[in-house]
Amino acid sequence: MGNRVVICGVDTSSLPRLKREEADRLLRLTKEGDEEARTYFITANMRLVLSIIKRFDRAKVSADDLFQVGMIGLIKSIDNFDLSIGVRFSTYAVPMIIGEIKRLLRGSNSLRVPRSIRDTAYKVLKTRGEIEAEDEVATTEEIARRLDIKENEVVYALDSISDPISLYEPVYNKSGDTLQLMDQISDDRSNDDNWTENVALETAVSRLNDREKRILYMRYYEGKTQTEISDEIGLSQAQVSRLEKTALKTIKSRISN
Repeated sequence: MGNRVVICGVDTSSLPRLKREEADRLLRLTKEGDEEARTYFITANMRLVLSIIKRFDRAKVSADDLFQVGMIGLIKSIDNFDLSIGVRFSTYAVPMIIGEIKRLLRGSNSLRVPRSIRDTAYKVLKTRGEIEAEDEVATTEEIARRLDIKENEVVYALDSISDPISLYEPVYNKSGDTLQLMDQISDDRSNDDNWTENVALETAVSRLNDREKRILYMRYYEGKTQTEISDEIGLSQAQVSRLEKTALKTIKSRISN
């Protein structure tokens, strides 16, 4: 009883503690559709959410609200976690949970969107779904025509309910290597011309080691994500990210000199 702490109505002493092997087993079962394993895993990770919400100022937002959105972040983490990444679940989940809480805090400090604009936005979303169900392209022009409103009203309404996210939002952090959202975005454009036009750039690239050259080629010539590259060359995504950043820094320093 001496370790009994109640936060947001949750008695932390009653929460199970998982060893890594057990956590990995439950995650595998969860991915296979085992609802009992999923429920148990969520319960076992409530302590993680509770530990995170302690970091935030609860003067403007109640601890219960922070806990609820933190649980949403936890569940999203479970649904999106890739077992092949090779990192601990908590390493992946913490930035996700923090991200959900920060969105709540940003929302509590932002201007309220008028009800009329929100209503228009929901009508726009509904109309867009109807158009797409007809296998048509849901352009803002077509949505505006069907709703008999101006096109800029469609754009404004959608902007009012969008939740912007920074390209530099961390996805997870391992051994000090922070992987950001921009690291997950592929680029299908060929940058061959940009690489060959500058002799200095060619020289700098030629001095990289073979692994660095291969990573940059796959990343910027073939437009692959770091996840795709890590799968192909047998390194973790964190290692690919670090090698890419080091190679680019090396190139930049050699061109500047």
